[in-house]
Amino acid sequence: MPIRAVVWGENVHEQTNKTVSDLYPDGMHGTIAAALQSDDVTATTATLQDPEHGLTAERLAETDVLLWWGHAAHGDVSDAVAERVVEAVWSGMGFIALHSAHFAKPFKRLMGSACNLTWREAGERERLWVTSRNHPIAAGLPDHFTLENEEMYGEPFGVPEPLETVFISWFQGGEVFRSGLTYKRGAGNVFYFRPGHETYPTYHDPNVQRVLQNAVRWAYNPARRVVGVNDAPNVPVDQALEPIQERGPRLHQDGEEGFR
Repeated sequence: MPIRAVVWGENVHEQTNKTVSDLYPDGMHGTIAAALQSDDVTATTATLQDPEHGLTAERLAETDVLLWWGHAAHGDVSDAVAERVVEAVWSGMGFIALHSAHFAKPFKRLMGSACNLTWREAGERERLWVTSRNHPIAAGLPDHFTLENEEMYGEPFGVPEPLETVFISWFQGGEVFRSGLTYKRGAGNVFYFRPGHETYPTYHDPNVQRVLQNAVRWAYNPARRVVGVNDAPNVPVDQALEPIQERGPRLHQDGEEGFR
């Protein structure tokens, strides 16, 4: 069965900015989804404006990898939906955060950190260097590739140390940035990819599309989803695998809730 990807787009700038709508007449989410379609990947879209942002519990249960692009309306995302996404990642769904999604509610929750950075919107050149040549996300890419116009993101980047750094960016103004980072959160694979400012044709670039195609396949976890990721059940003394004798006073009686 093909990998089931959902591309979530904020879909705000496409409706309010002519430059963005001209570059992405089907929305950035539509352009990304079209680039992902293949024999082994089916890609659909969801947006902020959809009921429950297009991310019902039922849909997330049928999503193998969720790609997320947001910028101007992070605060408009329902806390309940954001938590639903996080729990889906913990249970095994892949998650790919794109560009300004470093400030998206699900990504910040998964990172447990400020996720802050420095930035400049000047349309300057960005050169992305592959720092892990044999990584699956870098498959088929040259050692480096260039985007002629992009928004600068600079260090320090307030995220936890990643499992792997796949790309580092250099910008025309002199800054550098860890622009391709992998994480494991629960049973879910997480990838952050920096390029993607909405006023530039970044998602039409063949190398960027290759990164996203590779990332979806890397983030996919074929194992069955973990059930009850928030459960913290008590194991009574008489149910221990090996016989034990209770020693000392207890705070909770059997059947009482121990975690709140």
